[in-house]
Amino acid sequence: MNGIIVGLDDSIHSCTALRWAMHEAAVHHLPLTVVTVLPQEVRPATTIYWGLPTYPEGSSNQEYARKAVQQRVDEVMTEIGGDLPEVTVSVTKGNPAEELMNAACDADMLVVGSRGSDGFAKILMGSVSSQVTHHAECPVVVIREPHPGS
Repeated sequence: MNGIIVGLDDSIHSCTALRWAMHEAAVHHLPLTVVTVLPQEVRPATTIYWGLPTYPEGSSNQEYARKAVQQRVDEVMTEIGGDLPEVTVSVTKGNPAEELMNAACDADMLVVGSRGSDGFAKILMGSVSSQVTHHAECPVVVIREPHPGS
């Protein structure tokens, strides 16, 4: 087994999932791999016909993303303190659900946030978390952002 895999995007839910996964990895003395999946490059005609969102400049640059993810990981490690797990950052391009399941094919656990950065407010589980819970080969933990006051 290769430890715990956690998916990270720019959503609050995935940041909460990162904290939870980092704590679990420390408690169980397992390595943690933080996986970020960047969008595939789209052809200009696809953007015109389907109205796909425009991502901020640098969002498809893997090195730029790796630095941003590492910064977030470092921030969470500082918040948690204490015994920290071995953490690896992985940035890839493709379909987020597929890439997370590929990364977790021999993992002890896959951790994702309940909704990604493009989630609708009333949806309890996003498309990626739904797909991985149905198709991953390892246990999946879906983390929701707690409501204020709970």
